[in-house]
Amino acid sequence: MTPNEAFIIKFYTAFANSDFKTMAECYHPKIHFIDPAFGLLKEEQVSKMWEMLLIRSKGNIKIEFFDVKADEFTGSAKWVAAYNFSKTNRNVTNRVSAEFVFQDGLIIKHTDNFDVWKWSKQAFGPTGYLLGWTGFFHKKIQEQALLSLKKFQESK
Repeated sequence: MTPNEAFIIKFYTAFANSDFKTMAECYHPKIHFIDPAFGLLKEEQVSKMWEMLLIRSKGNIKIEFFDVKADEFTGSAKWVAAYNFSKTNRNVTNRVSAEFVFQDGLIIKHTDNFDVWKWSKQAFGPTGYLLGWTGFFHKKIQEQALLSLKKFQESK
């Protein structure tokens, strides 16, 4: 096992344990995070996103991870999150592929990819099934996610 593979395992073990503080410690101060729900987040926004998601889950999230690979500079993993989507209280199982770039022994770039249509069908039911594949719906998801994060950061 490479040091960065161990580091990715540390990150996802913390995630599985709802330990957002340890997750934040894994990130470089200049972290860039990208995913379909939030788009691009930078620096403190990234740690606050995980904190918000874990606090709002109230312990009702199950994280599994596997296929961890890493060398000196890059890494990847696959992970699955099972939870209730807070806005609709619908059960969601999200399958995610993650890619990492390391600098100074920390994660400086983290990219999560998942099928937004599959996610939106679970999270929004018929509406997600009908509209979840559209750019309009993706934009609305990002707008709502970013607004939620902004409100969370302002409340801290």
